[in-house]
Amino acid sequence: MKIAISFVFMIIRLLWQTVFLALGQVWANKVRAVLTALGIIIGVVGVTVIAAGLQGMQGYVLKEFEGFGANKMYMDGNVPESKRAVMSWTDVKLTTYEAHLIEDNTESIKAITPQSGARWDVSYGKKVAQGVRVTGIWPKWNEIENREILFGRPFSKIDDAENRQVCLINEQGIEELNLDTDPVGDYLLVDGRRFLIVGVLETKESSLFEGGQTRVELYIPYSTHKMMNPYTWTSFIIQLASPDVVDDAKAEIRFLLRNHRKLAPDDEDTFQMFAVQSFIDGFNNVARIIKIVMVVVVAISLLVGGIGIMNIMLVSVSERTREIGLRKAMGAKPPVVLMQFLVEAVVLCFVGGLLGLLIGKIFTLAVQMIPNLPIDNLSIPAWAIVLSLTFSASVGIIFGMFPAIKASMLNPINALRHE
Repeated sequence: MKIAISFVFMIIRLLWQTVFLALGQVWANKVRAVLTALGIIIGVVGVTVIAAGLQGMQGYVLKEFEGFGANKMYMDGNVPESKRAVMSWTDVKLTTYEAHLIEDNTESIKAITPQSGARWDVSYGKKVAQGVRVTGIWPKWNEIENREILFGRPFSKIDDAENRQVCLINEQGIEELNLDTDPVGDYLLVDGRRFLIVGVLETKESSLFEGGQTRVELYIPYSTHKMMNPYTWTSFIIQLASPDVVDDAKAEIRFLLRNHRKLAPDDEDTFQMFAVQSFIDGFNNVARIIKIVMVVVVAISLLVGGIGIMNIMLVSVSERTREIGLRKAMGAKPPVVLMQFLVEAVVLCFVGGLLGLLIGKIFTLAVQMIPNLPIDNLSIPAWAIVLSLTFSASVGIIFGMFPAIKASMLNPINALRHE
């Protein structure tokens, strides 16, 4: 037991002394060490900066998707390419009956609302907003979109059933039309028709999918919208029971609508469905591919840096041949000499990795100081730090092994004669 402990302490002391000796050699040849480790430094800067940017972009994009809701799905009518010569868009347009059919006969769906949109002029007094997007919705729209009513009330089933001329407006609309802070009870003219404001919606933050601009939003009951313009296009917004039931929901809806539309088994669907979760999964797959490509590029950079380190270590062995001969003449065993040069190569690569991390951190901090940068979480992920340092140390071991073996196998007599 005592022998084993003594052996462990001897190994630790040897490593400790060798590391300090290696650091001394690096410090004594600072410029050469930096130039030698340049490939390692560039590789680590590359992996850290790209990883930080990728993580920041991924977080930003996923945040935008989450704003839509990961448990939502969108539906539209669709003319199959093979039927475009014999079928029009009016033949595939979604209907209120189909919305009720889906709502009443599916287990994977929590709520559904049809919506139709048109651009009409909206006025209040002498103030006119041209081309405002007016959207027809069911009362469940608020629940599906998770939009809070700040003043007043949401739509009721009676509003839709009786085609009432009532509307919801967002805060941006209040500012655009110079309405009162609480405009509930005021009237607007929408395409020449008088509408009562019954509620004020919170303004949804603009996103990259909406062009980055906050817009005026006006909502009216779906039946009222169809009464004003029966030919507007209808789509569905569906709230799923959970993001995990996307495939079940698609299967249920496909079965119901194909039966309702009397489509033959070999007929293509005359509708299409888009799940937000599918977009999230697709983006994550792309991000994973980018990470793999990044690792390959960095590996090539580190390979080039490793070759440079191997060359400089061979030069170092040649320069210190007499020193090696002296150490071996004093009783140093080949494994000790091998360890010395191997640790020196690893330390050189590791120091290069640390410098690369430092430069990468400075660069990410500098990027964060750019004004109006949409990415607010730009930091080097832990996996990139571990990967960088692991790669750096591995390169030192792999490419430092050959020079270390060469040094350990030198004949002490020949080494001492070396000029």
